[in-house]
Amino acid sequence: MSDQIQVTFDAHDPRALSTFWRDVLGYVHPGPPGVDLPEDADPLAAWDDFLAQAGVPEEQRNTRSAIEDPDGNGPRLFFRQVPEDKVAKNRVHIDVRAAPGLEGEKRMAALEAECERLVALGATRIRRHEPTPPLGVGHIVMADLEGNEFCLD
Repeated sequence: MSDQIQVTFDAHDPRALSTFWRDVLGYVHPGPPGVDLPEDADPLAAWDDFLAQAGVPEEQRNTRSAIEDPDGNGPRLFFRQVPEDKVAKNRVHIDVRAAPGLEGEKRMAALEAECERLVALGATRIRRHEPTPPLGVGHIVMADLEGNEFCLD
């Protein structure tokens, strides 16, 4: 059995960044501890209520956020508010496997379709790398809402 991991993002706006990645990956925001949410409930609204009832000042309610794989397979992503800007290329980035098993033009077409979807969510397209056989299968470099680079792979 392997260890579980959590990937942590420094962010100016944890809620917005977690919502972006939730929509990219098909993850969910978990509800607050000890709160049973109905299936159609908004977990972020539940968090707002939970934090207000706990006496957390409104200006401190967007200091952290998290998303989880609803199937329990992928890592938990945690977003924490930091005051500093991102000043250099991130040393770790996420590869979103958007075209598993596809090759050549079919692969690149699938990556382009996913790129369009993510741009509509607020991502920025940076550049496309064409396939270079035998090892390079092609990918698209993108950035999230706060400039963190990731690849559609």
